[in-house]
Order: sequence, then C-alpha cells, then structure tokens
Amino acid sequence: MVRILVTGFEPFGGQSLNPSWEVARALNGLLLQGAQVVAVQLPCVFAQALPALQQALAQHRPDIVLALGQAEGRCDFSVERVAINVMDARIPDNAGAQPIDVPVVSGGPAAYFSTLPIKSLVAGLRAAGFPASVSQTAGTFVCNQVFYALQHMLDGHGVHSGFVHLPLLPEQAAQWKGPTLPSWPASLQIAGVAQALDLLLAHRQLGLADATISGGTLN
Repeated sequence: MVRILVTGFEPFGGQSLNPSWEVARALNGLLLQGAQVVAVQLPCVFAQALPALQQALAQHRPDIVLALGQAEGRCDFSVERVAINVMDARIPDNAGAQPIDVPVVSGGPAAYFSTLPIKSLVAGLRAAGFPASVSQTAGTFVCNQVFYALQHMLDGHGVHSGFVHLPLLPEQAAQWKGPTLPSWPASLQIAGVAQALDLLLAHRQLGLADATISGGTLN
C-alpha cells in the first residue's frame, strides 16, 4: 500500500487555529486510490519541529509527503518550489526562540527544490476549481525550516515530497488586526488538499514528468 504523510502545524503567534493542522487532521485515515493517508502535527518550535518530523518519517516510511503550513495574506494554494538553508524569524516561535540568520542544517546545501510535480499540481488544482500557484519562497520561519529539513532527510530516497502554504481560515481573518486578509473555509481547504493528494497519486502511478508551463513571476 502506498503511504502518504501529511503534516500540519500547531497554532502559533497567539492564534487558536492553524489551517494546516485543521486540514491535515481531517484527512487522517483517508483512503485514496488504495493509498493510506496519515496526519502528524508538528510543533511550531524550531528546536522541536525537526525531531518530530524525523520521528514521523521513521514511523510511517511514506512514499509521498505533503507538508502544509499557514501563510497569512496568501489567497490560494501556494505550492512551494524551493526551501532555503536559513532560519530568520520575524517573530518568536511558540517556545520564545527567534533565530536570526542561522542555517537549518550547518554545512548543508544553500537550497533544495520540491520533488513534487509542482506545475502539474497547480494545473490540476486549477482545473478542479481550486485557485493555486507556484510560490518561489516558503519564507524563513518554521515552515521553511521543515520544508528544507524534509528535502534534506529524504534526498536520494525516491520519496515525492514538498510543501504547500494555505490561506487563513475565516475565523482567523475575522480576528486579524489591520486590513482584512484572504481566507478560505476549512471545508474548501480540505477538499482542495484531498484533490492535491489524488493528483499526486495519479502522477506517481503514471510516472509522468512535471508539466512544462510557466510558473514564474514578474518581480
């Protein structure tokens, strides 16, 4: 049986919800095309996120890993292209740590690319009615740390892995200070990520190359 690991984060920054975990836990136990989905929550703590990720990989030995995170201000499914080897926190994590200009892996490569078919995934999500785009940055907070470490841990293992940022939930946007930010209801986000997993499974089974379409930006 093909094994799919979906990770999400606990709430952070004083919030009570995180769409990445709400979506991941809703998909836990789902069977897709004979594949089993398991969800794991990661702490939004620099010192704890990577041990938790490593334990999840060792325990579940997945064939596909889709790591999810929250990105306030994003208005679609942001399929990340690249993770960079730096932690540069704008705010403290949930343990109060705020690393600045510290490598995720000392001596590691400057960056890792996603091994997901990111452009095919974006095209498939759009065709199914879910706004999506290729993102060129996963930031420099715990999301990027996990994305980089995920690719580093799985490098050369033949596992398809990558990261997708999700919009806020409406409940979060309603409480946000300042201008109203984009948000998607949980039901729509859950359906979209389930569609993404279905697309990834089909792509893996057919052994297709990624689509050759533009995912670039003008800035």
